[in-house]
Amino acid sequence: MTPRGRRLSWTLLIALAGLYVTGEVLLAVAGGAPDDESPMVRVAFTLMTLAYLAVGGMVATRLPANPVGWLFCATGFFLGLTTVSFGYAALALDQVTSRGSETGVLAAWVTSWSWTPPLLGVPALLFLLFPDGRLLGPRWRWVVGLVAAGLACVVGATALTAGGLTNSPVPNAENPVGLLPRTLADAIVTVGFLLSLVALLLACCSLVIRVRSSRGVERQQLKWLMWSASLLPVYLATGLVRWVLDGSGGGALAELLLVLSLTVVPLAVGAAILRYRLYDIDLVINRTLVYGLLTVTLATAYLTCVLLLRVTLDPLTSGSDLAVAASTLAVAALFRPLRRRIQALVDHRFYRARYDASRTIDTFAAHLRDELDLATLSRDLRNVVRDTVHPTQVSVWLREADQ
Repeated sequence: MTPRGRRLSWTLLIALAGLYVTGEVLLAVAGGAPDDESPMVRVAFTLMTLAYLAVGGMVATRLPANPVGWLFCATGFFLGLTTVSFGYAALALDQVTSRGSETGVLAAWVTSWSWTPPLLGVPALLFLLFPDGRLLGPRWRWVVGLVAAGLACVVGATALTAGGLTNSPVPNAENPVGLLPRTLADAIVTVGFLLSLVALLLACCSLVIRVRSSRGVERQQLKWLMWSASLLPVYLATGLVRWVLDGSGGGALAELLLVLSLTVVPLAVGAAILRYRLYDIDLVINRTLVYGLLTVTLATAYLTCVLLLRVTLDPLTSGSDLAVAASTLAVAALFRPLRRRIQALVDHRFYRARYDASRTIDTFAAHLRDELDLATLSRDLRNVVRDTVHPTQVSVWLREADQ
């Protein structure tokens, strides 16, 4: 991309970011945000949108032939469009009677469908095109067509549904272009969601095939995407457990975790495509596994200790917080030894080369204390270096002692 084109692209992206910020300001002035939505969630959502725009701009200006950058730019555009139209509609229309200017009704109409392209189109296309912007082969083109068909069904039917404008700040406002009966529109939307779901599953299969056949740099890039995408199912599983236990989705904290998990995706994709600290992903995955398992184990141990100690000590302590204090001390004492055990378990299961190298070095260190023959030590040292570092050639130089 030429310098002029690069400046033009960044100017456009800054304008899109300004569009989104304008929408947030309008939303704050109108008071149209949901009552249960915390300011922290709004800030996190803003950071997520800006992350998509920033990463999309960097990838699009440095690698303009890669459509992933433009895909992220489009995501930022639709998120900004939804926010500014939602805010303007909340400001221009009466919340009770849904009366106001025609531009306010038009903004509410845009809000009703503009959120669907980032939700239904971006994930599948990202999985199909990452990391080099090309499909696995010509036979995968029909999956792109499936994505487009599903998106067209949902957007078209939602935009043309007769009656109230759902997913807008004024759901009682009448759709100005409502041409389809609601029953027919709902059926088309259902078909569109099913097509999008099938396309997403096929895109995941494409990603798995790409991972299994990848080597070298491409494999490290795919690790970045899969690590970032794996955070979302973890969040969904946590929210499902919370919903089963107490019937709630987790409130503002759950929404904050969802937005943060979505923010990680563009950052990881940008690092992978631009190859910034590319090989650090192995360390990131390792630490994620270790501290994720450590957190779950400590939380389980803490809850178990609190329950058992309260049952045991309640007759003696008369409901005091002694059980909580004792459980906290026990969990704190378990942290370091448990972390070492989990680290060894993760290395043994997922990083066998590192585990074997560590075991080899420990064995050599123990043998080194008892061995006095230099020739034997030199041979053992060469074997250790060859088994752990895998160099093409190993030489050992020993300096003679001063006479």
